[in-house]
Amino acid sequence: MDKFTTLTGIAAPLPLINVDTDMIIPKQFLKTIKRSGLGVNLFDEMRFDSEGKEVPDFVLNKPAYRNAEILVCGENFGCGSSREHAPWAIKDFGIRCVIAPSFADIFFNNCFKNGILPIVLPQAEVDKLMDDAERGSNAIITVDLENQTITGPDGGSISFEVDAFKKHCLLNGLDDIGLTMEKVASIDSFEEAAAQSRPWV
Repeated sequence: MDKFTTLTGIAAPLPLINVDTDMIIPKQFLKTIKRSGLGVNLFDEMRFDSEGKEVPDFVLNKPAYRNAEILVCGENFGCGSSREHAPWAIKDFGIRCVIAPSFADIFFNNCFKNGILPIVLPQAEVDKLMDDAERGSNAIITVDLENQTITGPDGGSISFEVDAFKKHCLLNGLDDIGLTMEKVASIDSFEEAAAQSRPWV
C-alpha cells in the first residue's frame, strides 16, 4: 500500500449528503476482484449520461477538477453496502483524501485499509473547505498526516483527529498483509517450534 504522509492537491467540492457506495461505484462494476481499473467508473451514473457521454456539470468532469486528489463532501459519505470496491474506485481515480462531517463506519475503515485518509471535521470547518474547493484549480489544499493539519489556499490551518494505529498504518503504507509481514520473524519462529514439537501435524 502506498504511504500517506503529506498530500498537496486540488480539492473537489461534492456537497451531497448520504452519498452511498452504489453512487460511488454502481453494482454492475463489481465483477472484478482487482483494485485497479475502477476509477473510470467512479460516480458513473453521475459522471455519464445514458449514452455514456460526460455530464458537463458534474464536478469531476469540469476541467478544474479532473486531477483532484481530495474530495470535500457532505455528511454520511460512503453509506449503503460494505463493498470495498468503493474505496478502490476512489483511489484508482487518484483521490487520496476524503473530508466530510461524517462517514459510514465500514467505508471509513475500508479507506484506511486502501491508502485513503478519511477526515471527519465539524460542519463549519467542512463548509469552509467546501468554499475553498469551489475556487476550481486554485483550490489547493495540503493535508499533513504527521502533524494532523489541513492548510487551505489562503494559508489558514485546521487540525483533525485520527486514530493513532490507523495513522501509523497510513504513514508506513501498511495494509493487513503488511501488518502481518511485520511479524514474519515471530511467525517463522512459532512455525519452526510447532513443527519440532508436533512433527505429525
